[in-house]
Amino acid sequence: MTITLRVILIVASLFSCFLCITKIKQAKLKVENSVIWMIGSIILIVMSVFFHGVEWISAKLGFIAPVNFVFLVVMVFLLIQTFINNIRISTLNEKIKELNHSVALKEYEEKKKGE
Repeated sequence: MTITLRVILIVASLFSCFLCITKIKQAKLKVENSVIWMIGSIILIVMSVFFHGVEWISAKLGFIAPVNFVFLVVMVFLLIQTFINNIRISTLNEKIKELNHSVALKEYEEKKKGE
């Protein structure tokens, strides 16, 4: 893994951590939602610092270049984040549907009461 890639990974990870902390302070991001981003940033920093371990793992797994292993880790991280977001979206959609039904029943009862 080249020094340029390692520096880019460290800078991007630190920027990600800084951005998460800033958004938490501004109350635009919940702590529980930022945990996965912090973990991802820490993993990238560890991979950048201990690059010999990444080279060893990538060689054992059959990757031609260690950077391909880094890309795989990033893609898996993003897939996990997408899956978690899909679960949250599905839950929110169910809550909206239940709220919609509740409002419709309340309006129907008020309408029937008014007649």
